[in-house]
Amino acid sequence: MRTVEKERIPSLTLGEERNIVTQILVVNLTIFILLLFTRVIYNMEGYGTERFNQEILSWASLPANPARLLTRPWTLITAMFSHISFWQVFSNMLWLWCFGSLLQSLAGHQRILPLYLFGGICGAIFYVMGMHAIPSFESLLPQASLIGAGASVMALAIGVTTIAPNYRIFPLLGGGIPLWVITLVFVASHVSAHIFSANDNSHTYFPSLIGGGLTGFLYMLQWKKGKDWGAGFNRLTYKASHVFHPTEQEHPDVTIIKKKLTASGGNNPYRRVGNVPEQRLNEILDKINEQGMNALTPEEKETLVRASKQE
Repeated sequence: MRTVEKERIPSLTLGEERNIVTQILVVNLTIFILLLFTRVIYNMEGYGTERFNQEILSWASLPANPARLLTRPWTLITAMFSHISFWQVFSNMLWLWCFGSLLQSLAGHQRILPLYLFGGICGAIFYVMGMHAIPSFESLLPQASLIGAGASVMALAIGVTTIAPNYRIFPLLGGGIPLWVITLVFVASHVSAHIFSANDNSHTYFPSLIGGGLTGFLYMLQWKKGKDWGAGFNRLTYKASHVFHPTEQEHPDVTIIKKKLTASGGNNPYRRVGNVPEQRLNEILDKINEQGMNALTPEEKETLVRASKQE
């Protein structure tokens, strides 16, 4: 069974290189401000909100019509980062911060972006399928579209609850509130918000929330078993982000450890380099090769230093 990483990242600190939650928050809020500013300009010029929706918002929203979706495939991604309602973006970003920060602290920052994207994409697929499978949605199909991070946030919420349902929050309140209770409140509030929304299309979002929640459950369930579905995505993004970077100079401790492993004359996972098992060192070296030195947790960096200083 997978153990959680001993990596503690501040809940919300701008500028932290590995605080993926903050970076996703910034992207969502930036796009929201741009869309809001553009709508204000349209209204000031007398074009009206309807024209803004047709000429601008429709290019970021996920259309329910598959034929139209095929002409705008990028909306699978843009829809999960776009908001136009203040209360929608406020609610989604608040819960994203809560559940995302917990998951980042318990399972590491590398789980956040893949789960956010996979949850949003799966939610989009469920949305399109639901619009065609549910008879009451058929009349809304031609103009229906999906926008917002609801499915992605649901994936994060269900994902972190899957690995730590009894994690206690607010310990001063009678020993703390279990995480599963917070998640139950989140799901209930999210569902009720769509049920009682003045927007007639709001209830069509339910299939996307189910898709996002199912993705979060399966993703983190597999992670607990030692299977990281996001490993390939993380390797790809790391390589893509370092295409134009100069070759990084190998850390001195890594060089020393590689020499010691080479001198051993074979791969023996039970042999110890200093007081660290060779298998553990190989795992850390593989992580460095795939994601870089900065991806190591404080405990892994300490292990490298300890092994390099032992003869």
